[in-house]
Amino acid sequence: MIKLHPWTLDPEEAVRLQNSLCQRLVLTWDDRPVRTVAGVDVDFPGEQARAAIVVLAYPDLVYLATAVADTPLVFPYIPGLLAFREGPAVLAAWEKLRVKPDLLFFDAQGIAHPRSIGMAAQMGLWLERPAIGVAKSRLYGDHAEVGLKAGDWTELRDEHDPRQVIGAVLRTREEVRPLYVSPGHLIDLEHAVEFVLRCCRGYRLPEPSRLAHQASRQPDQFTA
Repeated sequence: MIKLHPWTLDPEEAVRLQNSLCQRLVLTWDDRPVRTVAGVDVDFPGEQARAAIVVLAYPDLVYLATAVADTPLVFPYIPGLLAFREGPAVLAAWEKLRVKPDLLFFDAQGIAHPRSIGMAAQMGLWLERPAIGVAKSRLYGDHAEVGLKAGDWTELRDEHDPRQVIGAVLRTREEVRPLYVSPGHLIDLEHAVEFVLRCCRGYRLPEPSRLAHQASRQPDQFTA
């Protein structure tokens, strides 16, 4: 893990920082071995952020480890700047994690973001790990209709430069709302889609993301 910046910035400073950090992203896949994957999700009980990271073996998705951490909120809710609100909790959970995963699935955007650096991308830089944004809704970008069958997907394109493909609108379960998948760091779109599909087990969310969502909301009752 590398410390990229402080978290107590004002929104204008945060935007300027994102415009700088996006130049550091690596959006290619280097064929590294992947033996573990993890889902990352954040909830907000009271005036805190609660991050959960659930690690599974890959490709069999056997449960390995969970870490949950609560931190005070230090940044307001501003779309496009969620990393500054949720990032400190993610780092706190990461520090507690006994098994550091090879690949991360974030409940957030990767480069499908107005400044090409959503939370999955920004935290990928912090954690120096391949990171994928697996978002439940669209933040940015335009796309055509996606097919209704599991595995169907269509390109998500930049709103201001339609030549640029920034993600995929991916149907993971037949006739269920699609997910918005985008590379964050150290991965390309094709491999991001491939990993998400390989980690699906009949639910809308891939298994690492589904379990992290569960753990962030019921940490005491979480069982994999």
